[in-house]
Amino acid sequence: MIIHKPKLESISPNFGNSFTYQKFVEKHRTRNVVWHYHPEIELVYVNGGTGKRQVGSNLSCYTWGTLILVGSNLPHCSFTDQLTGNKCETVIHMKADFLGSEFFDIPETAKIKKLLQVAQLGIVFSGDTKTSVGALMEEMEHQTDFERLVSILIVLNELGNTDEFRILNADGFALLSDVKDNDRINLVFNHVKTNFKEEIPLKEVAHLASMTIPSFCRYFKKITNKTFTQFVNEYRLVHASKLLAEQPISITEVCFESGFNNFSHFNKQFKAFTGKNPSDYRKQLKTVLE
Repeated sequence: MIIHKPKLESISPNFGNSFTYQKFVEKHRTRNVVWHYHPEIELVYVNGGTGKRQVGSNLSCYTWGTLILVGSNLPHCSFTDQLTGNKCETVIHMKADFLGSEFFDIPETAKIKKLLQVAQLGIVFSGDTKTSVGALMEEMEHQTDFERLVSILIVLNELGNTDEFRILNADGFALLSDVKDNDRINLVFNHVKTNFKEEIPLKEVAHLASMTIPSFCRYFKKITNKTFTQFVNEYRLVHASKLLAEQPISITEVCFESGFNNFSHFNKQFKAFTGKNPSDYRKQLKTVLE
């Protein structure tokens, strides 16, 4: 049994900076592949490609890139890998008070303050907002530190004023301020990420969390608003969606590669999750890409 320890990521701005800006090209990715968390707010733009979004207990698949705002200490994974097919990935990290403890209390920044509060649940942006803000973020690569600071404010203002967004986790998602609790849920998340193709007994994962089975079930449902079984199935279905988009393999192979051992059950679960059966999902995606 493989166990990935949870990771509290340490992000330190360069000397003389209050935020970090990084741009990863397709062949030079250094992003975290396991669930991790950090006190900094993270804004990520993936230019093109198809991949997974794993933020908190929300699992989904994206096409044509994505723009995501992840709040402080919200567990998440890298949004790209060697199969994503994106052109590049731009990442900005900042503390909630990176401009001072009272900066976002003034009337002119009220919407940005609200945006950063909602980011505690994770936000994904779409439409023209994704395109325009993504372009602004990429342009920052060639700007001075001061110009980047101004650009960050412009970006946050645009995100705070758009209605082209979706909140990723339900209002009841329990944000964990205790490091021990963060470590525990990340340990469980990473165990699912590593072992989702196999059966994961409740006894095994409860032992991993140092809990009894009933205590673990209550704990997991309180934090994620999902049962553990529902969470694992959603992870498998998101993986299946990614395989259907990326791999020229049969739907039967997708079923078993995603951890399902019953084809009819897989079809039923996939349609309930996406609104389409696997064959129609692949056909529609192929039409869009063409």
